[in-house]
Amino acid sequence: MILYNVTVGIDKSVEEEWLNWMKSTHVPDVMATGFFVENKIYKVLSQQEEENPSYSFQYFAKSITDIDEYLQLHAPKLQKEHMLRYQNKHVAFRTLLESV
Repeated sequence: MILYNVTVGIDKSVEEEWLNWMKSTHVPDVMATGFFVENKIYKVLSQQEEENPSYSFQYFAKSITDIDEYLQLHAPKLQKEHMLRYQNKHVAFRTLLESV
């Protein structure tokens, strides 16, 4: 199993609306690509009160080939939608992990 993890730091001023949009639109769009078998969402707890919140979006795929195809065929469009909607309100980084 391969985990595609996207960690997003989001501005507090849009957190609630953003999280609702992520759950109702973005994550379902990612899952609808058919390259992932499961997903999970976690809020990062190891932060100071005054910092903007961060969330971990975890997408599980059967193979690295599935991830590669997703990244080539779908990720650019989905990432652009997110970027345009929350421009200057977020930072994101992505990590690939393999179950051992």
